[in-house]
Amino acid sequence: MLDVRRLRLLRELARRGTIAAVAEALAFSPSAVSQQLAVLEREAGLPLLERTGRRVRLTAAGQNLVRHAEAVLERLEQADADLAEARSGLAGALRVGAFPTAIRAIVPAALVALARRHPGLEPMVSETDPAEVAHALRAGDLDVALIHEYDFVPAPQEPGLATQPLYRESMYLAAPAQATPAQATPARAALAETEAEADTDTDTDTGAGAAAPGPGPEQGAVLRAHSDAPWITATPGTLCHAMALRACQAAGFTPRIRHRVDEFPTVLALVAAGQGVAVVPQLGVMGPVDPAVSLTRLLMERRTKIAFRSGAAAHPAVAAFGAALRAAVPPELATPASPA
Repeated sequence: MLDVRRLRLLRELARRGTIAAVAEALAFSPSAVSQQLAVLEREAGLPLLERTGRRVRLTAAGQNLVRHAEAVLERLEQADADLAEARSGLAGALRVGAFPTAIRAIVPAALVALARRHPGLEPMVSETDPAEVAHALRAGDLDVALIHEYDFVPAPQEPGLATQPLYRESMYLAAPAQATPAQATPARAALAETEAEADTDTDTDTGAGAAAPGPGPEQGAVLRAHSDAPWITATPGTLCHAMALRACQAAGFTPRIRHRVDEFPTVLALVAAGQGVAVVPQLGVMGPVDPAVSLTRLLMERRTKIAFRSGAAAHPAVAAFGAALRAAVPPELATPASPA
């Protein structure tokens, strides 16, 4: 009989590529992971792994077993959801991952509503970059998380994970007011325009991995007008950094990056100080914005989704948190229809 815990290790090895990475992610020693995989090979009765230099590659049999492991783990999530539904009342820890702007603008209101309806549930929020969510969910470090994708940086399909759309927001070029071309608008006016359009916007989420619309000539012109300026981007390895870089490259230039900052209020403070220009999402500029910053709306979006392990959509705690999140989305953001 195959052991589910060992199947999980094999699944993680297929995703991460090295035994050391699996050990670090799941808090095992590399030798323990190797031993458990060796036992799994004996249980299977044929080789599942082959070494290629420092990495380990799955054999055809190993890859096929991973596909079965995905199905088994999804059914276990469904079983856990059924058991939770049968128990009276929600209780216990719910491990939540979210990125900073969502934690500031949406998560607090969702937590208040969740505590009111399910006082026995204990949500535990961790700031988590969307690029790290898939591994954290599969490893069991998180139960539910918020992820986002940008035009030019669509979210990849992640085995073992499922998502539901939550909201969409516009993107803006933030530049020092004195250095902004004539087509830019003051910060408050730009946001008021976006909020008015959101009132009549009925588009739905494009889905993970969907083809993203490219920049129209207007957007390309806006970005190229600042091609010689210093740029402020997020740190390398984040989706925000990749979005800014690819948007500029699509407009015909590579940005000269001066500052690398992840927190949007700090980004705007640097823009106000004349330190460069940046691309920021709508949630990043919904608070008070320094009048020294001008915002130009771009033909780009950031789309946020709720992510969880496949099979966990019906889990009462995951469903309750998703409902609380949808109720907490600011009305000026474009929201798709709620899932059935």
